[in-house]
Amino acid sequence: MGTESARVLLERAGRVTLQTGNLLNWGCLRKKCPATPSEEVRDCIQKTLTEWSSKIGQDQNQETLEVLQCTVAQAIEKINPEERDELKVSAKLFIVGSNSSSIRDAVDLACSALGVAQLDSVIIAPPPVEDGTNLSLEYLQPYWKELENLVQNKKIVAIGTSDLDKTLLEQLYLWAQVKPSSNQVNLASCCVMPPDLTAFAKECDIQLLTHNDPKELLCEASFQEALQESIQNVKANEWIPLWLLRYSVIVKSRGIIKSKGYIIQAKRNAS
Repeated sequence: MGTESARVLLERAGRVTLQTGNLLNWGCLRKKCPATPSEEVRDCIQKTLTEWSSKIGQDQNQETLEVLQCTVAQAIEKINPEERDELKVSAKLFIVGSNSSSIRDAVDLACSALGVAQLDSVIIAPPPVEDGTNLSLEYLQPYWKELENLVQNKKIVAIGTSDLDKTLLEQLYLWAQVKPSSNQVNLASCCVMPPDLTAFAKECDIQLLTHNDPKELLCEASFQEALQESIQNVKANEWIPLWLLRYSVIVKSRGIIKSKGYIIQAKRNAS
């Protein structure tokens, strides 16, 4: 009954928010190591939807929710307030098919999921630009302003960027009110840190970090495939991912990951 109920609920909803909870609590994901970050995301979406749909009872058939919450209850793990000072809560936000206004939603949902008042750091991946268009400061500005507002409202302590070259990082640094505290560099495209970027980061006290995320961590087709495989006969092609947030909770003194998870929001484009 669960899959059929899930299909009905999805057909009535306008948006869906998917939360994996702490992946370290997922025995099935522990055993399998995904080859790439994209495969991990796809696996998480599929397993979360499958688990969620299996728990839906017949009584929910008539319930209509504009924003449907898909979560794996047993994996949800809030932070103990007494341990908060010992932990660093960081996130990386990927804007997929949305705009800068969704940043606040993503941060609020992450804080709520973890039971915290603020995130210690948020890195934003450059939002996708149209083919033939280069990433520019003007394009980044509305996204950075949203992050700055969240810093000023004490929802985030520090904000950072990803994959900016020295020129664009410098432009952002000079323009921004809240300066970037970090910039991630993809070592797949650059096995040695560019000297000009390294020098600028050192001069401005910007931490350079490495990552292995692809430019497109979650594409529309991949999300729709995971949806279709999890819930049969659903109109998967109507659903478009808006953003994806990956969070991690690290024990400061030991550098151990205590919790890791994804929060994803998608909308339905019904014709």
